[in-house]
Amino acid sequence: MEATRTATEITAAKGSRRLVMVTATDEPSARLADRAGVDIILVGDSLAMAALGRANTLTITLDEMIHHTRAAAAGARRALLVADMPFGSYQTSVADAVRSACRLVAEGSAQGVKLEGPRSLEIAAITAAGIPVMGHIGLTPQSLHRLGGYKVQGRVLEHALALVEQARAIEQAGAFVLVLEAVPPAVGAAITRAVTIPTVGIGAGPSCDGQVLVFSDLMGLSELPLPRFVRRYADLADTVRAALERFASDVREGRYPADVECYPDPSGLAEELAAHLEND
Repeated sequence: MEATRTATEITAAKGSRRLVMVTATDEPSARLADRAGVDIILVGDSLAMAALGRANTLTITLDEMIHHTRAAAAGARRALLVADMPFGSYQTSVADAVRSACRLVAEGSAQGVKLEGPRSLEIAAITAAGIPVMGHIGLTPQSLHRLGGYKVQGRVLEHALALVEQARAIEQAGAFVLVLEAVPPAVGAAITRAVTIPTVGIGAGPSCDGQVLVFSDLMGLSELPLPRFVRRYADLADTVRAALERFASDVREGRYPADVECYPDPSGLAEELAAHLEND
């Protein structure tokens, strides 16, 4: 079996090969992603919408993230497992940030954590505690109310330059990799050139050092409107629905279970039961 990826190996991949990251919410999705050979499995707070049916990522709790991270860890054997730090788990103080990151590692078995925005103090403190940190700038969903919704970031020079400076500060603080979300391709390329750590894009153009998509989006499990950057690699929603419809039909029409799907009756048991019950 190939050795487990490490944060150091991920950082060293810049310029030599493209990184693949996929989100996961449980053991089956993490196991399948791991066996497919992805480099990083992210237990993203996007599971609030993708798995829990919520309107945004803001309502998911640290305890819920720990629960799902522990489940994904059971399926991840080779890929690096990184967990999102949810809203409220790191914004209140640096001490809270370190404490939350430690819980994701100790209780959730994460091998690294991700937090949004230019949080240099928090990144430095968590890194000093021995936990690898993944940065995340551009569209940061936990700030959707401040940003006015899910909007592309860095569309004017001033804002693009600010993102470049944020990326440099995040690298300086000790992050081992940086997610760029929903920025123009030129901005993704500029940031990728400006830092020595790998960038992983999600709607940030082809020049990033790697790419990430949400498991349910790329598998076609989501029936909600998808962002422009999503490419569906399967249409599992129709496949799963059709399978459930066939199962329901077979049950209602008496076609399931068939004899081959039943455990054989021991010889004479049916007759003995019938005789016994007749005498009751």
